[in-house]
Amino acid sequence: MAKISDLVEALIKQLIEQNNGVIEITRSELADRVNCVPSQINYVLSTRFTNGQGYLVESRRGGGGWIRIRRVTLDTPTRYLMHTINSMGEQISEHQVDVLIRNIQDYNIIGPIVARVLRATTSDQALRLVSPDQRDQVRMALFKNALASLVVPPA
Repeated sequence: MAKISDLVEALIKQLIEQNNGVIEITRSELADRVNCVPSQINYVLSTRFTNGQGYLVESRRGGGGWIRIRRVTLDTPTRYLMHTINSMGEQISEHQVDVLIRNIQDYNIIGPIVARVLRATTSDQALRLVSPDQRDQVRMALFKNALASLVVPPA
């Protein structure tokens, strides 16, 4: 069974795709469509639709409030990957890596096999010998290096 946040993400991406890369909708409309509370929408927006993941989210709260989500169009895979690398901090969780990998797949920059390898190499299981307090930093170093290798063409 899919998690509610996955369903919200899928619905938003579907709406964006159907509307030429931009949607404007209320939180309550989205929440009604997937039968969840509006705060769940906020969580999905703040974790899966960030600038670093290729989205611009604008909102107005209160009566008549809305959210506008726009997919950032970077004209080449290299620019998108560089934007992603440059927007990342010093550490990243396994879940955050998974979200970024899905976004990179959505832009058809990588296929399912590369996605699976990226997930495997940055998983908590692969990093089990790294102390928990350093795991997210090591994961970030590995993930940034892997993305950089996709930017630089093979010699």
